Amino acid sequence: MKRHVRFAFPIALLFVMATAVYAGGWAIITLNDLPDHAVAGQPLHLTFMVRQHGVTPLSGLKPTVRATMRTGRTGLKTSAAVRPTTNKGEYTAALTLPESGEWTITIDSSFMTSTTTLPPLKVIEKGSPLPRPFADNTRGGRLFVAKGCVGCHRHLEINPERASTPDLDLSAKRYDHEYLKKFLADPSIKTADMPNLRLNGREVTALAAFLNKFSAKQKQLNLQK
Repeated sequence: MKRHVRFAFPIALLFVMATAVYAGGWAIITLNDLPDHAVAGQPLHLTFMVRQHGVTPLSGLKPTVRATMRTGRTGLKTSAAVRPTTNKGEYTAALTLPESGEWTITIDSSFMTSTTTLPPLKVIEKGSPLPRPFADNTRGGRLFVAKGCVGCHRHLEINPERASTPDLDLSAKRYDHEYLKKFLADPSIKTADMPNLRLNGREVTALAAFLNKFSAKQKQLNLQK
């Protein structure tokens, strides 16, 4: 009997370890669409996907979406109910931001400690003039966060605090512009590790402009010489 118990314990321990490995790890949150601005009092629809290890869509989670705006010494807070869509690992929320100003939106996947804080969002009053559109490289920096690039990559302008290996640090890398756009549109042309985020043409252009903006500046300086 004692021999049987000693044999069974390691088997049970291996099962627990295997379950922990399968359920553990980290996840990346990818927002489908990052707006340039929102209108106070009107629902802002946010749809996002949660991918374990940046690849596998995770269903059955209970994410939360909350927003804050600093006003003097106090702050306004609001949140929205989140529900799954019909797509695996995808969730959606309708967030209403009650006042104009600059709001910070945080999405918590409820998986381990995987959260994303989106770039500040300008909220305007209904009927107000629309804000000036972002330049492509500025929008690309915002998408670098919203599309989950920060989950794997480091860029000194966006997340300098992240520890990173040289191959995942994009701060000083420059690429052929047309090839970069093709890769962003379909990463499978080079690697199977990066998921296809189904970026639209505008998003591809913006991200490429952000990643190559320093080389573009250098090219302009060379032309001026």
